Amino acid sequence: MRSYHPIRTSLQLLAAAILALAACMTQPAGAATPIPVGMFFNNAAFSSPQLSPDGSHVAMLAVGANQRQRLGVVDLRDFSVKVVAEFRETDVHDFKWISDERLLFNTQDSHLAQGDQRYGPGLFAVNRDGSNFRQLARSQALTYSINGEANNLLPPSIRMLEYGAQDSSTVYVADLQFRAMDQPADVELLQLNTLNGKSAGFTSPTPMRGWLLDYNGQPRLAFSANGDLMHVHLRDQASGAWREVASFNSFTGASKQFKPLAFGPDGVLYVTAQDGNDVSSLYRFDPATGKLGDKPLLSLQGYDFRGRLIFGNGKLLGVRFVADGEDTVWFDDNMKAIQQTIDKKLPHTVNLIMPATRPSAPWMLVTAYSDRQPQVYMVYNTKTGSLQRIAESHAGIKPSQMGRQEVVRYKARDGLEIPALLTLPAGQDKNLPLVMLVHGGPWVRGNQWGWEAQAQFLASRGYAVLAPDFRGSTGYGGRHFQAGWRQWGMAMQDDIADGAKWAIAQGYAAPARVCIAGASYGGYSTLMGLVKDPGLYRCGIAWAGVTDISLLYSGHWRYASDFSAEYKLYGMPLMVGDPVKDAERLNANSPLQQAARITRPLLLAHGGADVRVPLVHGLKMRDALKPVNKNLEWVEYEKEGHGWFLPDTRIDFWTRVEAFLDHHIGPASQGQP
Repeated sequence: MRSYHPIRTSLQLLAAAILALAACMTQPAGAATPIPVGMFFNNAAFSSPQLSPDGSHVAMLAVGANQRQRLGVVDLRDFSVKVVAEFRETDVHDFKWISDERLLFNTQDSHLAQGDQRYGPGLFAVNRDGSNFRQLARSQALTYSINGEANNLLPPSIRMLEYGAQDSSTVYVADLQFRAMDQPADVELLQLNTLNGKSAGFTSPTPMRGWLLDYNGQPRLAFSANGDLMHVHLRDQASGAWREVASFNSFTGASKQFKPLAFGPDGVLYVTAQDGNDVSSLYRFDPATGKLGDKPLLSLQGYDFRGRLIFGNGKLLGVRFVADGEDTVWFDDNMKAIQQTIDKKLPHTVNLIMPATRPSAPWMLVTAYSDRQPQVYMVYNTKTGSLQRIAESHAGIKPSQMGRQEVVRYKARDGLEIPALLTLPAGQDKNLPLVMLVHGGPWVRGNQWGWEAQAQFLASRGYAVLAPDFRGSTGYGGRHFQAGWRQWGMAMQDDIADGAKWAIAQGYAAPARVCIAGASYGGYSTLMGLVKDPGLYRCGIAWAGVTDISLLYSGHWRYASDFSAEYKLYGMPLMVGDPVKDAERLNANSPLQQAARITRPLLLAHGGADVRVPLVHGLKMRDALKPVNKNLEWVEYEKEGHGWFLPDTRIDFWTRVEAFLDHHIGPASQGQP
């Protein structure tokens, strides 16, 4: 068994090194002009670099002069760059190499908010030199077929699959069979020739919810659902017969979940499972015997395994994972040596290396990041030892001006340890105004070490930011996750308040200058924080927030949530509360029902096209607060959905946040009672 300790210690040393460097470069507090809001909240200039299977080219997304996202390819033989796909009316979105020569991609219009989006992403293919461009599936954003064969195109329901062979112009794609808004889609499989657009169906024994292809790009594993149960099916390579290898509760069966990740070149299936432990680990699974390996391949101390496998030269080279932040463990001695070499060249960042799958060129892709440094993309030549920068995600961000981020843990009032990220303004660490930044979900991993726009923007304005992964957050084991069940507004809420009190006790935060903020569940928590702890929080900022738990179940005649009927029937009653049996408790912990108690200043924002937490949540809360809260600010972004999709919306919203915080806990608030 390999056990890997979280990277907290190394990250703290790294942060200290960067802090020492920054001390020589940073101007005194208050001397520098504030960094423009757009530097934080515009779309990344470059993103998603991918090395070709042979290692000779890098493809990536790049924002062009018209602010549209284009697909570009860097030829590493001479570092020439060619844009191989771009549109006037939409953006290239997801893409992947399907061979050394060919790329598959879809589109999404970044200039439209969610309310105007048409969700057929289309499907296209192009060679790395821009030749053989072909539209394969209709796009609801593009009303024409570029290759003039609109009648032969696949429907807009076609989607790319995550895994697949990287040595063929023929791929498998998913065809989503939508039933109703509150019903998950079944997924049919098609084999598609990307050169001529011809396709053929693939027969499965039962309607499937998802598929996993093997190392050679062939269907080997699929998922079906029956009520609250998820079933995992494995296909025999020789006979084509299917058999069930696992089943578990889709919503509450974390302790028994069996999550397939990828097939290796040798046919071994790699999965994550808890296997009787509190945290999930990475295991080998033998398809022949249907059993997990005796010991985990990789286990992380205090963290559920989350990550991806790195294959090259026909074997498993290493594993990319997330502990405190993102890092890599290598099983291959050559890759260990290359990692050490690059780390010496780049001592102030975490350096993520991606080798080619079938290398015939000496290049490897390197992504460097830190708490202060947004992602920088480079290539490393294994023959010459040269390391060359090719792009930056946020070139306008200067690490010396960013805040220091620490992974911390504090004790909740019942003794449960709560992991959190503390971001402090550059050069400041005592008696600061504090923003408690609460993540959405809530059943997700909310935070990981690394540069993050919201926290760093607030730190650039002089605020300390504490972002806790309160109980109910995933990624920290089953006990931490299940401790949050049926605790909306109660122990989950106490975890946030206890974090603020911890920051005050440590001297980071000024006791009378604390604000709570968050989106979705974080918006709910903001409102409940103002209900339960008005003496602790001076103000609140809630966007896209749940305001009444009963509305999650019942909806509204005009607005419907996209929560699945299955989740409402099987998941929510156990994890949140039964709408009938627990009605009294849910009402007591619904901000809308407690609106009269929310008298602290509040910035409340909602998207008019939100289908996860529909606008009715915001409208009802606004109307209930108007008579009782004279310091209410309401913002509706008519076309936005669950969160802010457009850069202009993000910039407008966070400009409002800056003014709101300045007035209530920032410099402008000083001298107020």
